[in-house]
Amino acid sequence: MTKTLTIATRESKLALWQAYFVRDQLMQAHPELNVELLGMTTKGDQWLSASLSEVGGKGLFVKELEVAMLEGRADIAVHSVKDLPAQMPSGFVLPIIAFRADVEDVLVSPKGDLARLPQGARVGSSSLRRKSQLLAIRPDLDLQPVRGNVGTRLAKLDSGEFDAIVLAAAGLKRLGIERRDLYTLDIETCLPAPGQGALGIECRADAELLNWLAPLKDHNVAQCVEAERGISAGLGADCSLPVAAHATLDGSGDILLRALVASADGGQILRASARGADPKNVAADAVAQLYDQGADALLAALRA
Repeated sequence: MTKTLTIATRESKLALWQAYFVRDQLMQAHPELNVELLGMTTKGDQWLSASLSEVGGKGLFVKELEVAMLEGRADIAVHSVKDLPAQMPSGFVLPIIAFRADVEDVLVSPKGDLARLPQGARVGSSSLRRKSQLLAIRPDLDLQPVRGNVGTRLAKLDSGEFDAIVLAAAGLKRLGIERRDLYTLDIETCLPAPGQGALGIECRADAELLNWLAPLKDHNVAQCVEAERGISAGLGADCSLPVAAHATLDGSGDILLRALVASADGGQILRASARGADPKNVAADAVAQLYDQGADALLAALRA
């Protein structure tokens, strides 16, 4: 008997690419499985006139998908992990963190790379994490919010509304977008968001669903992203705060974690690094370093 799983997904081109990709992975792992998509529009897709930090954070992209799962209209949801809150809601789990693509951010500009942007250039980004790190290097830049899907943002750039915009490299790669005016921001310049580039599969805490999803697990990616998300959780941070983290594995399997929290204007950036085998302990070590440097006062000022 054929089993059917339904994936709840946003209807942007990138979200659909991710959902179809996971569908194909599931059907390859389970030839007897039928996988369908349930396209949805979330509040985050509808409220485009303000930055995410002003309208409630990245959780706005998730709530409707979770309601669909609770109501039984969908079984799982596919997300960009960087768009998920650090803590999962009661009754939901994130059993799969995998399929990580490029973690870097990309500056898109017909006027050149970050160093060559003209004085006072208007740069579109709704991410305070990106804004603070760019301003730390180029305090003259005029950072302004830009919302909408990847195509909408690029259209605003091409129309002259912005001199440059900043996007995630992974999204451009998955959509097959190639341009001559793409400039990768290395992690020394712009440390990524926790989980950036990775896909996450969310579901109810249901044993049968977990069994279907098990073949998609990627232990190495999950270990690194767990450490990164531990920074957000340890700082009590969401997308309204400029927090960044990136982890890799060394040859011995140890996790190497870098993290930062910054003031909104980039005038103050606290950095930490930690190493170890357990992602929770590594994250806790880095969080403690940030607090020792005064992260509590910086976070309080950001939340004020």
